[in-house]
Amino acid sequence: MTDKEVLLRVGARIRELRKEKGLTQEALGEKGGFHFSYVGQVERGEKNVALLNLAKIAEALDVDISQLFTPINQDNTEKSQSDIQEITYMLNQQDPQKIALAKNVVREIFNYK
Repeated sequence: MTDKEVLLRVGARIRELRKEKGLTQEALGEKGGFHFSYVGQVERGEKNVALLNLAKIAEALDVDISQLFTPINQDNTEKSQSDIQEITYMLNQQDPQKIALAKNVVREIFNYK
């Protein structure tokens, strides 16, 4: 598992727990002492969140920190979002020529003109 996959999985799990608790990113941020944009970045796998911050997030969610690392029960929408985020991350690492090639491949797969 790559570093990015770890960040995406933990972020998706935090999002899942936050939504189960009926919290917005802003509400979770306030409870944990974070700015809501930081919560969003963690959920999207954009931040390599520190262990102490994970403990604060778990406390704000009123869960044991170990629950942040349990497999996510993803429905198709959550799985799709995670896949889209991973694809976006991979594309952001490429040069424009490879991005254009990927775009053409996707168009062919979906018969999109």
